[in-house]
Amino acid sequence: MAASRTDLLAWLNDLLQINYTKVEQCGTGGAYCQVLDSIYGDVPMKRVKMNAKHEYEFIANFKVMQNIFKAKKIDKPIPVDKLVKCKMQDNLEFLQWIKRFWDANYGGQGYDPVGRRDGAIADPPATVAPLATGRSASGNLSVGGARAGGKTPIGGHRSGSAQSNETVLLLQNQVKELSTHLEGLEKERDFYFEKLREIEILVQQQLEVLEGESKDDQTLRSIQAILYSTEDGFEVPDATGALIDEEETF
Repeated sequence: MAASRTDLLAWLNDLLQINYTKVEQCGTGGAYCQVLDSIYGDVPMKRVKMNAKHEYEFIANFKVMQNIFKAKKIDKPIPVDKLVKCKMQDNLEFLQWIKRFWDANYGGQGYDPVGRRDGAIADPPATVAPLATGRSASGNLSVGGARAGGKTPIGGHRSGSAQSNETVLLLQNQVKELSTHLEGLEKERDFYFEKLREIEILVQQQLEVLEGESKDDQTLRSIQAILYSTEDGFEVPDATGALIDEEETF
């Protein structure tokens, strides 16, 4: 069974002595490189930017990782173009693979993650590479221009307006952050739903084959019972309702 997102983050933070809060933050590539270093001990960590903030830095980290894969003959494609976008689903799948690889290859030797990165503080990276600061720069220019024009605030209204604008911007940033988090949760829900749906279809097909041969499989029946079980207070929608929801969704 694949490890959960919470378990993966707890394992990663403990192993590397970092403080990641989201799976998406692995998209910088630094943590993946150091997990490999904990196994082999010879990853050139001086070339790995644990505090990478830009996509070109993420790609450079993955280049280091690709070289290690090649040197150690690890037959696993690295979807760099997807991982560097710092999306939850892509990084969750790859981190789950990394954890399985680590479980199979880590020899139990002691590992000093902070020492291996020369004491560099690995602050949790942003989930998306920051944009260029052109907007803030233009904002500074406009403020300067206003002062050069000699316009003086009258009756304190301009100060109040500025404070209101700051509040609006703060609320907008909070809404944006919540929307991004919600989007990640929805993608994660859809990801696991598709997995369960595939299992359901596979079990049903196998049971139909067995029924045609007048046979049965108790394990498959138990799996099917788990898939169809519900908790108290949960009602399964009827087929009509489900169809309507599906049509509205698409």
